[in-house]
Amino acid sequence: MEFRQISEQSFMIYFNAKINEDTFNHVNAMKDYIESLNHPFIKEILPSYRAILVYFDGVAIKYESLLEELKLNQFQFDNLAQTQPRKIINLPVLYGGKWGPDLQIVAEHNKLTPEEVVQLHIEGYYLVYMIGFMPGFPFLGGLNEQLHTPRKSEPRLKIPAGSVGIANNQTGLYPSDSPGGWQIIGQTPIKVFDLQRDPKILYEPGDKIKFYAINEEQFLHIKKYTKKGLIDYKEWVMIDYEH
Repeated sequence: MEFRQISEQSFMIYFNAKINEDTFNHVNAMKDYIESLNHPFIKEILPSYRAILVYFDGVAIKYESLLEELKLNQFQFDNLAQTQPRKIINLPVLYGGKWGPDLQIVAEHNKLTPEEVVQLHIEGYYLVYMIGFMPGFPFLGGLNEQLHTPRKSEPRLKIPAGSVGIANNQTGLYPSDSPGGWQIIGQTPIKVFDLQRDPKILYEPGDKIKFYAINEEQFLHIKKYTKKGLIDYKEWVMIDYEH
């Protein structure tokens, strides 16, 4: 663990350089610890894959004094096992065709058939590390190395909402229409982000996402009833828990 001052009112806490579930657990344990202190001069705590950015009142307290008061070096990372099993959100995806125009590219890059790409993709359990750069966009870890594929050299101007893609060693999905350079292999008909629904986002950091394949008839059925506001999400978005 390393501390580095970024400005007069912010500092970073760096963890293991590897992006994995253990690092995620360390980041979130430290975040929870700092929040539990309720320090009057801490303004905001922003966790990422392997670091935490802490904003503080640089007028009221100096960086060195704040570190001394927080006693971060004394925090013990023992017994970080999950007190509760992770939630697993199962999302339906129609792979290939016009909904997954880059499925063949991913297959050829990795010397696989499109069917093998789909099978490997639906076998994965993808940890939600954080949500950004738009509401509901999950940054996921856990993509099988056999599926790693570079981003497109020229991003598309518009990727449809629900598109599921691969970019380098990550997979993810677009909650809204957006430009982007990911290799699109499929699309979920589920609105993962909906301001009119509670919860607005179907997952949160610490959850896992698992995709399962559906056919075109099922895809169009979900799309149709979602548009009419009649979709029963519990029928298609199954929730499991790790054992």
